Amino acid sequence: MAVPNKRGSLILAALVLAFSAMAQSARADEIQLKDGKKLYGVIVAYEDNMFKVKTDFGFVLVEKDKIAKIIPSTPAGKSEPQSAAKKDAAPATAPSSETSPASTNAGAKSASPSTPGKASPKVTSVAVKPELPAGAPAGNVAAPAIKGSAAPPVNPIASSSAPPPPKQPEVPANREEIQGNLYTNYTHGFRMYKAPSWNLIEEARNALPNAIVAMGTSNESTLMVVGEEKTKEPLEKAAAAVESRLHDVYTGYQQLSQRKTVVSGLPAVEYKYRGTADDHAWSGRLVVVARGADIFTVLGMTYADTDLIQIQENVIARTIASLDFSVH
Repeated sequence: MAVPNKRGSLILAALVLAFSAMAQSARADEIQLKDGKKLYGVIVAYEDNMFKVKTDFGFVLVEKDKIAKIIPSTPAGKSEPQSAAKKDAAPATAPSSETSPASTNAGAKSASPSTPGKASPKVTSVAVKPELPAGAPAGNVAAPAIKGSAAPPVNPIASSSAPPPPKQPEVPANREEIQGNLYTNYTHGFRMYKAPSWNLIEEARNALPNAIVAMGTSNESTLMVVGEEKTKEPLEKAAAAVESRLHDVYTGYQQLSQRKTVVSGLPAVEYKYRGTADDHAWSGRLVVVARGADIFTVLGMTYADTDLIQIQENVIARTIASLDFSVH
């Protein structure tokens, strides 16, 4: 099984950015690439002039020379609670004219835990002050302080009998197999031709949010990704939405053709395009297929600046033509 090389990982990172529908992580660093794209994640390692970035979809390797700027994130709400705590604690340091030192000490004693091992609610003079009538003696402070700050009583019977939260449904395993040059996915019900020089790329599949399978050459100069689009839109609208995301992946994106077609007896929309990414010109073919309410995306791409472009384009075309969505 092939592991993505360092150059190929950048185009996969771009695909993650374009095909992701999830919000950016609140604690993710912003990594600005020199080609204008942005990557959000946490840098967890640096080795061989490469940054290893943990994103919401998996780990991505990014060359140092490709990065223009890294903007570290600040955890939201970290500094503000500290300032708020200082603001709340300020009145406690100076006794007010309405509260005597004795009443302050009485309120502090009432806040101490009465039962070992149980934490009582935190009570400060800020909470006590509104409860005090003018001129009240110090001995009447404790009760109002507990009343105003204590949490509602908890019914131990109700707490012990509460059912545990339901378990999250487990994601079904991706049942697949390779026999010779035939790849079959039983979970999603399709099979297709796999070129002898192609290997499954687990890292690419894990990185792309809706990917079912990713395969390609060992240097990732040719890639094929099959995914399932999470949408309720009809075929043509769903296809247009997927194709529009490619504009964010490639510099100088150019759509060469668009047509309605049939794949495995199912209606489909096919796009052919050219674009530049990761210092290479790419030739790509995107096919969006509708099987009932399910929308599948088939994306094949190869270097357009090598002598092997025609051979690899023919392999991609053969793979798409071999798709069979009737597997049970």
